[in-house]
Amino acid sequence: MYDFMLTPEERKLKEEVRQFVREEITGDFLRKMDKDEIPYPREFVEKLAERGLRGIRFPKKYGGRAMSWVADVAATEEIGCLGMALGCAFVMPSIVGEALNVFGTEEQKEKYLKPYIEGKLVAAEALTEPRGGSDFFGAMTRAELQGDHFILNGMKRFVVGAEGADFFLVYCKTNFDPNAHKYNRLSLLIVDRSPGVKTEYLYGLMGCRGGGTGRLVFRDVRVPKENLVGELHDGAACFNQMMIPERLTSAAGCLGVWGALDLAVRYSNRRRTFGKVIREYQAVGFKVADAITSLDASRALTYMAARAVDENYPHVRRLVSEAKRFTTEAAWDIVNKAMQIMGGIGYTDVYPIERALRDIRLGMLWTGTSEIMNLMIQHEYYNQVLDPSYDSRKLEDDAMHPDDSERCYTDDDMLRLFGDGMA
Repeated sequence: MYDFMLTPEERKLKEEVRQFVREEITGDFLRKMDKDEIPYPREFVEKLAERGLRGIRFPKKYGGRAMSWVADVAATEEIGCLGMALGCAFVMPSIVGEALNVFGTEEQKEKYLKPYIEGKLVAAEALTEPRGGSDFFGAMTRAELQGDHFILNGMKRFVVGAEGADFFLVYCKTNFDPNAHKYNRLSLLIVDRSPGVKTEYLYGLMGCRGGGTGRLVFRDVRVPKENLVGELHDGAACFNQMMIPERLTSAAGCLGVWGALDLAVRYSNRRRTFGKVIREYQAVGFKVADAITSLDASRALTYMAARAVDENYPHVRRLVSEAKRFTTEAAWDIVNKAMQIMGGIGYTDVYPIERALRDIRLGMLWTGTSEIMNLMIQHEYYNQVLDPSYDSRKLEDDAMHPDDSERCYTDDDMLRLFGDGMA
């Protein structure tokens, strides 16, 4: 839909990914994933690697294409119609790769990033803990530095790729000073799968099945000191950087709801009631109009956020959070409209609308809930508007009575006018 906003190179990539989605991924493969007959889609990862579709944004020397965030979003939107599990397998290099590319050493990039992009390794991010959830900085998983290695103990849950990954990016507590600031408590480690790393539970999920989502337990795992990503106790810097790819790819993947809407539109052009196809009823047509308008608005916001990242726009964190919240919520509304258009048959497994609905519900939960996005959005906007350097017209001065005494007074104003009795 937004091809006119893409460069020729970005359009070519989008067409390449669309062809891959159409020709390489069978319905049987998707059905097996949904039935949990495929624990992790390694075959999908290998096919992506064969086409050079992993690590789109990263340097060519590590197997990437050195393309833009807009290109990454365009590709992810195409993959998104395949569902959340394959979407996550597709975008994980963009997330894990971000930490390795931005904060990793050259040795880490050669040992992990390059074979990861080449499809020789699979990785996962281990972030959430049973007692943590959105309280990321309250992480209890701990890694004690002992000479030339860390000893890692703890637990992570909701790890997509817990079953299937060869290595993990693990956030863990390394600073045990009780007075340490929360931003100086954690570090980020590369943890290879080893006997001390156990996938102790695979979740039975409502949707997003076949992605190997599970709970990881670390028991006395020896992690070489050289596997520290970034600086010691500076995991917060890595986390803040990775929130951009996590949330932007979540938005981009949910744009794939176009597949469910297209399906409903085709169905409404075939299904007949009372002597005419149901697309001719306003009740159906208006749902389509509302849905495609929401989808286009989501695309606009997501592509704008991607361009903002490419241009190093100063308020990019707000835009990425807006894109994530708006698009995931819009996708949920769109897939529900698609099911309503199809009626009862949409609630059965005769069509994959019900699978799309189960998948998309996750969008408002992972990589930060809608509520967490709202916290980010309002916080960033307050900081922007209240910054003394914010250069804009102040509409307060356009009031009919700009000096009206009903204006909100500061504490200093009240003290000046009424003395200490008003303090």
